[in-house]
Amino acid sequence: MARQPGGTHDGEFTEFVQASWPALYRTAYLLLGDRELAEDLAQTALAKTYAAWSRIDDRAAAPAYARRTLVNTAASWFRKKGWRNELPTSSMPEQSCAADPSTRPAVIDALGQLPPRQRAVVVLRYYEDLSVAETADALGCSTGTVKSQTFEAFAKLRVLLGDAVIPATLGAHRD
Repeated sequence: MARQPGGTHDGEFTEFVQASWPALYRTAYLLLGDRELAEDLAQTALAKTYAAWSRIDDRAAAPAYARRTLVNTAASWFRKKGWRNELPTSSMPEQSCAADPSTRPAVIDALGQLPPRQRAVVVLRYYEDLSVAETADALGCSTGTVKSQTFEAFAKLRVLLGDAVIPATLGAHRD
């Protein structure tokens, strides 16, 4: 679809929002662990993407642009508010869980205990299925940082969840 000079295509952007919302919301939820904050984050990322829509020449790059905006906005929220998404609990999670769908709440809780950068790396690499290079690009860091953050995140997740949920081989390789 050809773009008009100086204008935006609201219909084209609406289609983009409808197609990209589920993935953006899922990523936001995994980063924040809260449904309402995830909606706010996804909406904020889409609003920022809309503001830049006329500058996004390659529409195929729009999902990556929105995802990077989402991750950067989340990082900004963490810095500005000093919030680390840590919530007090009355009991510690079990050290070992069977690897089945019922472990999902425990995995989500454990993700919430990771520092923001480690959480972002795990979400982008293993939930969004991005490569190391794509994750580094989305986070604006080096591939070495992605690898080391992945290694550290999985070490902490193994302590929190046990090897039954996070096998020792997952995240053990830095490449």
